[in-house]
Amino acid sequence: MRILFVATLAVPATLAAAQASSNWTYEGKTGPVVWGKLDPAYAACSKGHEQSPIDIRGAHLDKSLEPLQFHYIAGPMTLENNGRGIVAHVDRGSWMEAGGERYELVDLDFHHPSEHPVRGKLSDMEVDLVHRSASGKEAIVAVRLNEDRGNPNALLAALWDHLPRSAGATAKIADMLSAGGLLPADRGYWTYTGSELTPPCAESVRWFVFEEDLSISREQLRTFSSLFRMNTRPVQDAHGRKIEANE
Repeated sequence: MRILFVATLAVPATLAAAQASSNWTYEGKTGPVVWGKLDPAYAACSKGHEQSPIDIRGAHLDKSLEPLQFHYIAGPMTLENNGRGIVAHVDRGSWMEAGGERYELVDLDFHHPSEHPVRGKLSDMEVDLVHRSASGKEAIVAVRLNEDRGNPNALLAALWDHLPRSAGATAKIADMLSAGGLLPADRGYWTYTGSELTPPCAESVRWFVFEEDLSISREQLRTFSSLFRMNTRPVQDAHGRKIEANE
């Protein structure tokens, strides 16, 4: 595996502004039900017809879907507690290829419990690997995490040792870490067209949800849930969207 140090990929200003805004939450009076009313820029949160997450069920096998190709390199990461969850920002240089298009890895977003249920069942956690193309298209890879008492995830162990516990805090991890540690051995996936999970809930996001889950230890799960009891959006109406599966 190559080890490089390169500049950090900037988050688009519109998304960064929405993430930094304090006017939305996961619960209470400014929770998901009213996101679309909090700001005109958030209109898609309530009026969109391709919102995420959705329940993964009734997938159609599409033999034309190609395997996802990952080209991840090791490097330092910066953990951020944005008050609603933990985001791991990665340095530029890691990317994936989907449908013949290249998408740069931007960050890893952690959610408890999972955002995407599979046939109605939520997993204990979900990590979303957010990618963007040179033209601004977004592709997000979702990996579900379920508790396993004896098998802590090695990459999560390295990250959890540095979790910033207060809102607005960050922690720079100088160790050479690769997001490849969060990719399952079986790369079979479900895919659908959806949206960002938080305001402004922009649509036309290509989602890839891995069929195989990964293990998270009870201690790792408890550590995260002690910081964020719940930081997921309710399941959205599929509005007739098809979910496809590759072989």
